[in-house]
Amino acid sequence: MVACVSTRIKLSGNCAARSIRCSSPRAGLLDGRRVTTHWNWCETLVRRAPRADVDPDPIFVRDENIYTSAGVTTGMDLALALVEEDYGSRLALQAARNLVLYLRRPGGQSQFSAALSLQATDRKPLRELEAWVLEHLDKPLTVPDLAQHLAMSPRNFARVFTREMKTTPAKFVERLRVEAARRRLEESQNSMETIANECGFGSVNSMRNVFQRTLKISPGQYRRHFRHAKHSRSKNK
Repeated sequence: MVACVSTRIKLSGNCAARSIRCSSPRAGLLDGRRVTTHWNWCETLVRRAPRADVDPDPIFVRDENIYTSAGVTTGMDLALALVEEDYGSRLALQAARNLVLYLRRPGGQSQFSAALSLQATDRKPLRELEAWVLEHLDKPLTVPDLAQHLAMSPRNFARVFTREMKTTPAKFVERLRVEAARRRLEESQNSMETIANECGFGSVNSMRNVFQRTLKISPGQYRRHFRHAKHSRSKNK
């Protein structure tokens, strides 16, 4: 396996050149660097580049002049981020429109969909848990709450859930809250306070903190990005 790495080289003035090269991780290029790749290849990359800090979650990562992305479509997100960094958001949005992209995603956005990860399990009760959680997002949804719904003890539920889903119940519920909030930000005109309450964040400030930590973008910025992209698409029709 090779790791595809973008190395950025600054030239004079505002000019910049980027060379995309595929290089073996064993060459030491990734030593001490925070990098990402497609989640399915992270364990392989860890073995091939043991001195790299491999993060399986984000869609792309920048560590000084080393850029890595999680796949083909996330490489487009990375390319747009590089355009924005050098030439501003206006040109990046124009490029996104030309590529008929729905929304430019920030690098910190997770590769994983909470709903899809739950559907991957063979345990039907866990798969059905998603629908119940989505109907009760405005509730606290603690481990005892989830365990009671499945008629399991909290300890056993947490153990089984973590083993099957490779994440904790709390992190999973948080992802569902974020995904639900994103849909509302995209599709509704509801206020931030209403969305925060409907999705169980408790407050706008709490929702903002979770968005910044998981998506590296605020709810307000997310909504503005979406509306700008949506308006641009309607103009191009």
